[in-house]
Amino acid sequence: MAPEATSDQLLARAKDAYARNAYLAALADLQLLGERHPEFPDVQNLMGLCLSLVGRTDEALEAFGRATELNPGYVEAHLNRAITLNDLGRTDEARESFARAAEADEEKSGGRFPSAAAARLANLHQDLGDLYAEAGGVDEAMAEYRKALVLRPQFLDIRNKLGRLLVEVGRHEEAAAELRGVVEARPSFAAARANLGLALYRAGRVEEAGAEWRRTLEQNPGNAQVSSYLGMLERQREGAAGPSRTSVDDR
Repeated sequence: MAPEATSDQLLARAKDAYARNAYLAALADLQLLGERHPEFPDVQNLMGLCLSLVGRTDEALEAFGRATELNPGYVEAHLNRAITLNDLGRTDEARESFARAAEADEEKSGGRFPSAAAARLANLHQDLGDLYAEAGGVDEAMAEYRKALVLRPQFLDIRNKLGRLLVEVGRHEEAAAELRGVVEARPSFAAARANLGLALYRAGRVEEAGAEWRRTLEQNPGNAQVSSYLGMLERQREGAAGPSRTSVDDR
């Protein structure tokens, strides 16, 4: 009978599985590790990431919550919780979690304003940007989002909004670069990954777009819009008539 894995071995194995996108394998080791060491916030945060990536978002929120209870200053866990809430459309709760992340980051800020004030100002710029966007003022909206990101560059939901507007105005490569940064920082941010696929598609990088959309659908199997994008690509490959590159639905 093989000896029982040590805690260090479980953690190393879980991190390796996570890096290989083997999230269920990682979860198995993390859950065992969490039972042995319920006091480790890093384990809870990584468990939350894996749960989010396999679509178990309610459990992911619980894990991120445990991580922040164990370490109220755990900025990454606050951010992960905020983005998961944002993915679920629970924007008010997401904003609260982003604000908590900013407060937790206060000692690291080193910026012009105290961290909590910077977070509030960033959210105000975001709100103003949203109003401009609704009114058709895309340039003004992007300017407000950029002001927000100067204050709090880790607010990935705002970067996603900026990236989407860059797609809308035809700055596809710039949008792709912005959105790539978002999904690298938070691989489970499905909405940003879908927008990245759109930016790549509009830039003529069709195979890369398809890869991003397939990854999005793995994370969020019920995403009808991304399913339609992939269906369009398949029809194009088969030589069937389908929407042109500029007719992809921007809703």
